[in-house]
Amino acid sequence: MSWYQKTISLKRKARGCHLITNEIVGQVPEIQNYKIGLANIFIQHTSASLCLNENADPDVRVDMEMGLNKLVPENWPYIHTAEGPDDMIGYSEDLF
Repeated sequence: MSWYQKTISLKRKARGCHLITNEIVGQVPEIQNYKIGLANIFIQHTSASLCLNENADPDVRVDMEMGLNKLVPENWPYIHTAEGPDDMIGYSEDLF
C-alpha cells in the first residue's frame, strides 16, 4: 500500500460552480500510478467549498448556482468581510 501527497494551485475563478477535475488530474500525473484508491482534496479558503456531482447534464451546475445564489446571496449582511465583498475573484486555491 502506498500514498501520495501534493499541493497544487488552481486557476483563478470567479464566483460560481466550476469543473476542476481536468485541472487537478493535469497537475497530478502521479495519479496514473494508482488503479484504485481515495483522493482527499482540501481547499484552503474560508468561503469556497468543494462539491462532488455527476456531470452527465451541464444544467446541474446552472441549477446548483441558482440555488446557492438564492440561499447565500452576494448582498447578505455577512460578518466575515476581511477578504472583500467577493473574495473569490483573483484567488488561487491550494489543494492537497
